[in-house]
Amino acid sequence: MGEVNINWYPGHMTKAKRQMEEDIKLIDIIIEIVDARIPESSRNPDIDSMGKNKYRLIVMNKYDLADDRETDKWCDYFKEKGYYVVKTNSKSGKGIRSIDGIVMEACKEKIERDRKRGIKNRPIRAMVVGIPNVGKSTFINSYAKKACTKTGNKPGVTRGKQWVRLGKNIELLDTPGILWPKFEDEKTGIRLAITGAIKDDILNIDDLSLYLIDYLREEYPGAIKERYGVDEGNSILSRDLSDNEKSGNSETGVGEEKKSGNSEIGVGEEKKSVDILYKIGEQRKCIKKDGEVDYTKAAALLIDDFRSGVLGKITVDKLG
Repeated sequence: MGEVNINWYPGHMTKAKRQMEEDIKLIDIIIEIVDARIPESSRNPDIDSMGKNKYRLIVMNKYDLADDRETDKWCDYFKEKGYYVVKTNSKSGKGIRSIDGIVMEACKEKIERDRKRGIKNRPIRAMVVGIPNVGKSTFINSYAKKACTKTGNKPGVTRGKQWVRLGKNIELLDTPGILWPKFEDEKTGIRLAITGAIKDDILNIDDLSLYLIDYLREEYPGAIKERYGVDEGNSILSRDLSDNEKSGNSETGVGEEKKSGNSEIGVGEEKKSVDILYKIGEQRKCIKKDGEVDYTKAAALLIDDFRSGVLGKITVDKLG
C-alpha cells in the first residue's frame, strides 16, 4: 500500500481567519458545526483561541451516521469542557428545533446583564462556523428556513454587515465563518478524507479504502461481512503493534510498514486488506474490460457506502 500523504492547507486560509477574527467581535455565541463521526478531527483549533470570551455551542451534525454510544461520549466530553451540545441531522431537520432554547440558555447571563441595564428584547447574535463538508450550509438553511429575513445594515454596530433574523430572539451573521481543516498528524487527515471533508481528487482512494477496511475490522467487526458477504478474517493492526515493532516506525497501518524493515505483521495485514477489497470488487461486479477486478472502483464503492451510512453507524474518532 502506498503511503497516504495528505498535506493540504489552502493559501487563502489566512484571509478567512482574519475576517473571522473581526466578525467574532460582533457576536455573542459561536455555533460550531462538527461531523459526529469525527468530532475532534472536524474541529479547527483556531476556534478555541478566537472564541475564548464567547458562549459556545457544539452541534454534532450527521449524528444519524455516527455510533450512538460514541456520540454520547463525545457530548459528555464537550459538556465537561463547558460547551453546550446538541445532536442534529440537518438534512432531516432533527434536533434543529431545540437550538433556540439552547442558545438562550447558553446566553442567559448576557440576557440578564442586559435586563439589569434596562435593555430588553435585544437579540442574541450568533455566528455559525465549521470546516467544509460538515454540513454547515445545510444546517444554516434548515435552521433559518424560509421564514428568515435580513434585518439590514446597522451602521456603527455591525459595520455594514448583514444579519439574518432567526425567530424573535436570535440574529445570525449571514457571512458564516469558514475554516479549513488543520491537522498535525496523518491520522487526522485520513479521518477527514474518509468522511469527505477533503476532496477525493487530492488523495489515493485505494489507500484510503484499505485504511477503512483495517479500521472496520478492528472497531466494527462484521460490518464488511454483513454488507458484502466477505469474510474479514482476524485483525492485527500495525498501529497496535508492540513497542519494539513500533520503533520501526509502523504506527498508522497505512503505508508506514514500508518504512519499517521488520514489521511483518503490518505487511501481512496489508495483504489481507487488499484481499478483502478484491473480494468486495468481485461481489459488486467492479470488473475491468480485461476481466480483472477494478480496485479503484471497489475502493470508491466502499468509501461511498461508509459515507452514506449503509455500512452502519460508525464513528472514526473515538475517545480513549
